[in-house]
Order: sequence, then C-alpha cells, then structure tokens
Amino acid sequence: MKVRFQADADLNEIIVNATVRREPGIDFQTAHAAGLRGMIDHDVLAKAARSGRLLVTHDRKTMPTHFSAFIATETSAGVLVIPQKLPIAQAVEELILIWAASEAEEWINRIHSLPL
Repeated sequence: MKVRFQADADLNEIIVNATVRREPGIDFQTAHAAGLRGMIDHDVLAKAARSGRLLVTHDRKTMPTHFSAFIATETSAGVLVIPQKLPIAQAVEELILIWAASEAEEWINRIHSLPL
C-alpha cells in the first residue's frame, strides 16, 4: 500500500501544500484537517496510527521519546522528522521520493529523520 502522510501541528504547512502541488497523487493530511491542534504527542501518534498515516513532524525534541513509548505498547505507521533548517524544496523532494519508492508497511514502527 502507498504511504499516506499526516502532518502534525508542528509541521510547516507550506511543506504539505508544496508536496501535494508537486505530486497531486500524494495523500497528505494537514494537522487542521485531522483535528490535531492542541493534542499531546501520544494522542497524535494514536490518531495517525489508527488512520494508517506516516506522521511528519518538525519536533526533534519530544516526538522521538514519545514515539519510543508509544511503540512499546501499540503499532505506529511510522514517523518522519524534518529538521526546521532543512530547505522546504529539499523536504518536498524527500517526501515525494519516500512516497514513490517505498510502501507503507516499510515504515511500521520506524522513526527516521530527513534528509535520507
């Protein structure tokens, strides 16, 4: 199955919009559309897991710790951490590459930082 992305509330929405603009076939849900604003990390991870979406975030500080705790008891569709200093164009290219070259099952219970 193709990767489907879920932005968390920390992710720059320009990345979501630019990715979908470059590759309209990508399913990339905004935090607003998913109702994630104000949710704690565990609940964000749970919602992304229930919908089978790879969570995309800028949160390098707390998300890795919460992800580790989450996968100790539950299954995650995975997490991608994009450093805020990574140029938007590069982030978009990396996300499109992940979508084109991998399957959702490859990301289960994995966390990875961009660039690849």
